[in-house]
Amino acid sequence: MLTAVEDEMRAVLQRQDASPDLFYGMMHYHMGWVDANLQPVQLNSGKRIRPLLCLLVCQAAGGDWRQAVPAAAAIEILHNFSLIHDDIEDASPTRRGRDTIWKLWGVEQAINSGDAMFAIAHLALTRLLDRGVDAAVIVEALRRFDETCVRLTQGQHADMDFEKREGVSVADYIEMITGKTAVLLSYAAAVGALVAGRDPQTIHHYTQYGLNLGLAFQVIDDILGIWGDESRTGKSAATDIITRKKTLPVLDGLSKSETLQQLYHNTTSSDTFVTEVITLLDEVGSYKLAAGKAAVYSASALQHLQAAQPAGAAAAALHQLTTMLLQRDF
Repeated sequence: MLTAVEDEMRAVLQRQDASPDLFYGMMHYHMGWVDANLQPVQLNSGKRIRPLLCLLVCQAAGGDWRQAVPAAAAIEILHNFSLIHDDIEDASPTRRGRDTIWKLWGVEQAINSGDAMFAIAHLALTRLLDRGVDAAVIVEALRRFDETCVRLTQGQHADMDFEKREGVSVADYIEMITGKTAVLLSYAAAVGALVAGRDPQTIHHYTQYGLNLGLAFQVIDDILGIWGDESRTGKSAATDIITRKKTLPVLDGLSKSETLQQLYHNTTSSDTFVTEVITLLDEVGSYKLAAGKAAVYSASALQHLQAAQPAGAAAAALHQLTTMLLQRDF
């Protein structure tokens, strides 16, 4: 499945009359297909979870996953557009162990590359017509796609706003991660069922399955970012605290503890600082609250998946993917 998605993405992210120039080459670099000299390489290009979810849902919902390949490619291209702009907005110099586009070619060209990928994602989605998908289904897929784009940018807006705001609530945070993380997973599941020709109720269940899956995934990430085993997660458990990242457990703790507020605002980062923050979070029950929310979202995702009644080998693969995303130790 993922090989078909890669082939589709290469087809739409390509000049038709020549080898890639710098315009397309920067996009290829971001996708992990070429190096900084635009020479072919084989690198880690990400897990491709979103397109895989789309194709598995399409097949499990009774469709032919091959018909949904353009939608899966569009989803992954859209996701990567958002990463290019996120890197600029966050001033992140690296992604996946390499310099980001803006670091190599400048902010202006990176913005342009992101804009191009945003437009190309839409063009990729229209290639559903070449797979025999009904025009009315494509229009619905495009409408939902644009609604998802708006929610993505709302989520990024909130994320940047939170960096400067005091008094961000847990409810504010949930709304932010709904846009920034969950809606694209929700769309991936929904469009898979849509291409499969399922009824509105089934599409609704897959939509809610993807949404809750995304919420659970992000909350679990927040927990692992503080209490995770570094040898298993590959990420320092101190990073989120040292950088004062406003994750769900931290926001809950700040709302409950004046001591934590003073510590967060007035103390220089150190090993002792990290230990003190974690101790206070444990004391006010922030781990328990976050774990409880993760459990609620996980249960809701599984309930909606069961209600959608996926079938066949794809259903088993879909359950396996869901388990992989939700059952990370914390």
